[in-house]
Amino acid sequence: MELWNSTDPEGNGTDTGLGKVEQVLVPILDILILMLGVGGHSMVMVILCGRRRRVGSIGQPPQNSMTGTGTDILLLTLSAADLLLLSMLPFHTVAIAMQRWPFGNVMCRLVSFLGSACSSASVFTLATLAVSRYLTVVHPTWAYSILSPHRVSITAVLLWVPACCLAAPQLVFRSVGTPSRTPDGLTCFTFLSHRDQMIYGLIHFLVAFLFPLITIAVAYSSIYIFLWRSQQNGRAPQVERYQSQVTQTSAMLVLAFTVCWLPSYGLTLALVAENISGATGTSPRYGPFSVFARLMATSSTVINPILYVLMSQKFRQDLLRLFKRRDQQASGVVAMAAS
Repeated sequence: MELWNSTDPEGNGTDTGLGKVEQVLVPILDILILMLGVGGHSMVMVILCGRRRRVGSIGQPPQNSMTGTGTDILLLTLSAADLLLLSMLPFHTVAIAMQRWPFGNVMCRLVSFLGSACSSASVFTLATLAVSRYLTVVHPTWAYSILSPHRVSITAVLLWVPACCLAAPQLVFRSVGTPSRTPDGLTCFTFLSHRDQMIYGLIHFLVAFLFPLITIAVAYSSIYIFLWRSQQNGRAPQVERYQSQVTQTSAMLVLAFTVCWLPSYGLTLALVAENISGATGTSPRYGPFSVFARLMATSSTVINPILYVLMSQKFRQDLLRLFKRRDQQASGVVAMAAS
């Protein structure tokens, strides 16, 4: 699923009132999202890479750090996908502000391909994270033998293969065309027929949204049932408490992704169901909702770092440690300059 553009299937911009508001409001919100997203995910990547360096420097045996490191690798992959998705945002922002696609055919295909691949890779990573948490909590012996950092790293890379395959039609069928009703404007079109659009939209919804969410729901339901039974039996309360906190953080990431992308997927299905074909975007009757759906989809790239801080005490400690280290480095530079 790519980020939404604001032209209707016939090439019209959204009707005058909404179009003018969108031309001003969307760039402002996009700039805010871009700044928060890039800053937040860059900080997350620094913290996660720092954890891995500390684990290696203290010489912990792999059995003691394997599971946490595997989770960190998946979170690192998730941040990388969000950063790449954010790099596509300025192209859509400019197109909405200008009410036309000014970047040519190659960028039309590339931006659409990368946007679709990144969003698919994110949900595949979230599903893998859920399965990883299930193995860690319910079958820890399997987790210690299966979830090695090397295997998790290979899995994180391989997740991009189905994501890119699913996005490949964007690279093949996208093109820049001149809509019939607006001969002076150019639109980044998608498939040429409603049938192609319907088939692709349904496949994308099933493979990159519904099936992963079913996997995630089953995994986390099993985890919560296991933790509840363990709590009833009074087994290892400190371990169960820690596992519960980590699992809750992972579940919140999934919930945030679902809430943010559900309006966009819902709009896609609505457009397909109403036999709307052609260009990227929405029918005028969906104008206000399309703006909301796009805002929710783009804000998904900002949510994860916020959840890390709110839900994870360990992450808050790492964040404070990072700030203290930078303060110490700044103080050292000032002292050297003064001397």
